[in-house]
Amino acid sequence: MPIVKLSVFHTSFLACALLLSACSSTPNDPSANWSPNKIYAEASDEIKSGAYDKAIPLLEKLEGRAAGTPLAQQAQIDKAYAQFKSGEPVLAVATLDRFIKLHPASPAMDYALYLKGVVNFNDDLGFLSFVTRQDLSERDQKAAKESFESFKELVARFPASKYAPDASARMNYIVSSLAQSEIYVARYYYDRGAYLAAINRAQTAIRDYVGVPALEEALFIMVKSYDALGMTDLRDDTQRVLTKNYPQTPYLTQGFKNSNDPWWKLW
Repeated sequence: MPIVKLSVFHTSFLACALLLSACSSTPNDPSANWSPNKIYAEASDEIKSGAYDKAIPLLEKLEGRAAGTPLAQQAQIDKAYAQFKSGEPVLAVATLDRFIKLHPASPAMDYALYLKGVVNFNDDLGFLSFVTRQDLSERDQKAAKESFESFKELVARFPASKYAPDASARMNYIVSSLAQSEIYVARYYYDRGAYLAAINRAQTAIRDYVGVPALEEALFIMVKSYDALGMTDLRDDTQRVLTKNYPQTPYLTQGFKNSNDPWWKLW
């Protein structure tokens, strides 16, 4: 088959046609001529209405157009919030880390730390965590620890911040849950006859966490584990500690508490 060679005219015509076709397929950007304040106002309205997916690209444009201004910093903070609310916690944390690094003296730093803590605090299993009734202490603790560190930095650096009281309350919850996580593992080992492992995990909770409710069960797990191992002296010593710190403890008379069966357990 012979090769058809196009004339210069035909080549130029096709190039122009392709260019016009590309231009016609490019969507119009209604925000192209908007001022930074107009973009921010529109993005704020989208956030208020819950249209976070529409707010995010507007805020990204605002970051570029208002670079180096307080409005650009506000856009970053709002974008992180929108990403969090739209179910993108990883992106939200990345946006906040960038903000914290680039704007260490920002007046919004306390809120940035608070929001980062909240994002990690809520980084759970989504729908499955609801239907299985799984709480923070039963899940991976990486996000919980990162959340605690953000709240801790907030309270230490900005004790007068309006976000500090809620951050402190969340820190207390996280500490209790982290301790309870150790107890879940200790109980798991005890139920399977791994008594030394159960003792070690309970001791970790007692060593690392102070004044949290989970320590009562930690001591009881140690009592039962020492008893199962025939280590009566250590059992009695631990039981004395248990009764001294928790004189009304129900564990010695009622044993372990029975947790509610998960939703899927039908028998």
